Amino acid sequence: MMLKFDTQFSPRLLKSKPNLFLSLFLGSLIFTSCASASYDKEGAIQTTESYNAVQEVGDISQANKALPQKKPQLIKKAQVTVIVNSLDKSVDAVEQIINQQNGYLLSLEETQLNNSDSRPNATVQMRVPQNLLETTLNKLSELGTVQSRSISAEDVGEQIVDFQARLTNLRRTETNLQKIMDKSGSVKDILGVAQELSNVREKIERITAQLKSLQNQVAYSTITLNLEAAVSKKGNQPGLPSQIQDAWNNSTSSFAAFTVGLMKLGIWLVVYTPYLFVLIAAGYFLNRKLHFSRRWQQTPQSRNSENN
Repeated sequence: MMLKFDTQFSPRLLKSKPNLFLSLFLGSLIFTSCASASYDKEGAIQTTESYNAVQEVGDISQANKALPQKKPQLIKKAQVTVIVNSLDKSVDAVEQIINQQNGYLLSLEETQLNNSDSRPNATVQMRVPQNLLETTLNKLSELGTVQSRSISAEDVGEQIVDFQARLTNLRRTETNLQKIMDKSGSVKDILGVAQELSNVREKIERITAQLKSLQNQVAYSTITLNLEAAVSKKGNQPGLPSQIQDAWNNSTSSFAAFTVGLMKLGIWLVVYTPYLFVLIAAGYFLNRKLHFSRRWQQTPQSRNSENN
């Protein structure tokens, strides 16, 4: 069966063609309007979500700013090397600075080297309040020429918080064990609880000591000061009067030491005199015996020679 399409439009179709075009135009217009409304709705939703996200971020940042920032617990240590003109005067000045800054001296080591090319030096270790660390370093730098300077810090805030939490738990355990001890029970149970209570209190004392040590290191900073003389001992030779005085002092000291040595030797001889007499007597009798034996051996020989 063959279908045949006529390319010629019928009059009825021509009459309905404007209506068809009008329907297509209205349909496309409605579709475009719906799509545009849908797009505007989705855009509005996305815009609202973006605004809400930005507002949430802003609220979080404002909340973070509102939270109190915890101060770090820092252990600060400083090391300074200063070249000074007079070592003795500088050491005295350092002690005065420590007292002015409400600190305390840990150690002082002064070295006077015998090598003529070396320079005398001193090492001073001190502790000062942390808020006065910079002021103290500036005052120490004024003693002479700063050769080196360094500051290091260690945050021990987490360790302090950990120790405090452990102390809280241990004290709670101590209270509970003490309540158990107050109740009546068998001797075995009481002894067991007492032993556990003793262990808990020992831990409390140990952690308390560690916590106080950390807090003290945070409150007071440690400064190690190295002082070096500007000139060596070779460039600071004593004058002739000083050399004569040193020679006189050395000779008198040697004479006194020699005299004391002779006196000690005399005391030793006096103490051991009995033994010395015994040795002398024994030697004398031994010598007499040997001499007598020799004469006894020579007497028969002389007699035989006379008879011959």
